[in-house]
Amino acid sequence: MEELIEKGKLAKSASRVLGSLSASVKNNALLAIADALEKNSEFIISENKKDIDAGRRNGMKESLIDRLSLNQARIIDMAEGIRQIAGLPDPIGEAISSIKRPNGLKISKVRVPLGVIGIIYEARPNVTADAAGLCIKSGNSVILRGGKEAFKSNMAIVKVMQDSGYNTGLPVGSINLVENTTRESATELMKLNDYLDVIIPRGGAGLIKAVVENATVPSIETGTGNCHVYVDSYADLNMAHDIVINAKTQRPSVCNAEEKLLVHKDIAEKFLPKMLKSLSDKGVEIVGDEKVCEIYPGATEATEEDWGTEYLDLKIGVKVVDSIDEAIKHINNYNSGHSEAIVTDSYKNSQKFLDKIDAAAVYVNASTRFTDGFEFGFGAEIGISTQKTHARGPMGLKELTSTKYIIEGSGQIR
Repeated sequence: MEELIEKGKLAKSASRVLGSLSASVKNNALLAIADALEKNSEFIISENKKDIDAGRRNGMKESLIDRLSLNQARIIDMAEGIRQIAGLPDPIGEAISSIKRPNGLKISKVRVPLGVIGIIYEARPNVTADAAGLCIKSGNSVILRGGKEAFKSNMAIVKVMQDSGYNTGLPVGSINLVENTTRESATELMKLNDYLDVIIPRGGAGLIKAVVENATVPSIETGTGNCHVYVDSYADLNMAHDIVINAKTQRPSVCNAEEKLLVHKDIAEKFLPKMLKSLSDKGVEIVGDEKVCEIYPGATEATEEDWGTEYLDLKIGVKVVDSIDEAIKHINNYNSGHSEAIVTDSYKNSQKFLDKIDAAAVYVNASTRFTDGFEFGFGAEIGISTQKTHARGPMGLKELTSTKYIIEGSGQIR
């Protein structure tokens, strides 16, 4: 596809310059981009409204409309995320280790950019700014391929970032957006080995599966979030109530939202009636196992499929378990390796949960909603990696680097 080859060449050329830019040049460009996003917020919001109107005409779910929507507050958050990135230490050139061999050779391991990063994502225009900002600071150029649902929003954001960034020292080709939003363009991008060094999918299970199965470019899997909160028999029930409400309802359309609630049998009859009524009052549909349906008549019976489903909506699956061991077994069987939480006052149980749960982020007495680059102090994130190679969890600057060895000698030969 001609567009991809053209942008691949631009990005490759830009990456060779970006990799050696000083931190001050990159930081000044990022600060200019942040200011420009806020200054041009009305333009961005007006373009975003066109996407929202089209989405509603096409029957897009309200939970996805929420992901797509931009307003003044969200644009300010985007800009603040980029300012935080500018304020973080530059990882490029960092000496990770250094040794001197008996023959006098000094061998150092240093951080270097990955090169050109391709990112395929869906109806999340904030990803456009987050991803580009992180790539610039880590010395990488980026090729963005957003979904058609957010096309006008992404075009507006990229134009603002390019205009301000290129005027403050970034090489042309640092930030690229694929304007062809057909499925073919996504497939071609996954195979752009001559120009891309890595590709990162950020979206639903279907998108991630397509990249894993079709990409010939090395990929980093950012997984779906079938996240659980387990309320232990030793839990502070008021704390548990607030954590569950926050994790499920604060923003149900995102990957770190709670999708399943597990409750120990010893507290189920005391805890669940109030808990599930509170969820129901906030519009949450409740499906549960047989015991849950007995305790709370407003619940409907869960299917086997429910336990493995990421709803991204005001819906929750609820199960009563006999022990913490059953909770851990259930979570490890059905989770997606994203974020899992226990609410308990038992140190022993908290440590067992931390040790045994297989996930990128594991919480004790806190909402899963904190699995986020901004909340972790990374400024923003490129995605939440649920795989175990190269990077895991929120991917910030260091996760967008590789390493190289620098060997300094004084005439040694072998």
